[in-house]
Amino acid sequence: MKNSQETNTDTISEEKYTSEVLIDIKNLKKSFGRLEVLKDISLKLRNGENLVVLGKSGSGKSVLIKCIVRLLNPDGGSINLLGKEVNSIKGKELSEIREKIGFLFQSGALYDSMTVKQNLEFPLVRIKKDLKEAEINKKINEVLENVGLADVLEKMPSELSGGMRKRISLARSIILDPVIMLYDEPTTGLDPVTSDEISELINSVQKKYKTSSIIITHDIACVRITADRIIMLHEGHVYAEGTLAEFEASDDPLIMSFFK
Repeated sequence: MKNSQETNTDTISEEKYTSEVLIDIKNLKKSFGRLEVLKDISLKLRNGENLVVLGKSGSGKSVLIKCIVRLLNPDGGSINLLGKEVNSIKGKELSEIREKIGFLFQSGALYDSMTVKQNLEFPLVRIKKDLKEAEINKKINEVLENVGLADVLEKMPSELSGGMRKRISLARSIILDPVIMLYDEPTTGLDPVTSDEISELINSVQKKYKTSSIIITHDIACVRITADRIIMLHEGHVYAEGTLAEFEASDDPLIMSFFK
């Protein structure tokens, strides 16, 4: 386990990103007024892994992934995403790289006035404009099958349980076949059994869609099910990095407060 942040100055070329590092963040900073949320964050997401970012509420976990897709603009540092420097691109180029990212929001962010089918159609119709109706329907049925909800096409979000809404949100996130998945507190508000089901579904998506994922959470059950590697944030810095076994064996008081 590493308890200090390391800065690697290697550059990952666009030609190599699919086999090495998909996200390379260096010295990332983000403040809101006088509040420094991210002070100096460096991390890498490797191809094929589930990287869990762990930390207390307010430690900057959600801010981090929103900076990755430029929902928030960083104040400093660099984010190399699929071979592109995110902070320096805009317009069509930014939109194109976002299409390769699936983002599961904490709230699910389904459109309440649309049926499940309409929610799933929305990104396909907006982005994959050359798809025929039969192809759209096939894709919708495929993702619903993969999240275990093949029979809810015409239901409204208000008719679904919290776990079902989360599954539909995940289906919408994977419908464009993303390279990277970003999960913002995927088990928040769910009972323990449903939380475990969502965590197992994250692993299933990783295998079926060959995704690499950043999972933001403070839910240790989710960590234990999903994590290939863990990074802990504390006071705006990367406090520790390692495997689940290393975190569980640690005698560091802050780490033990999560795992013991």
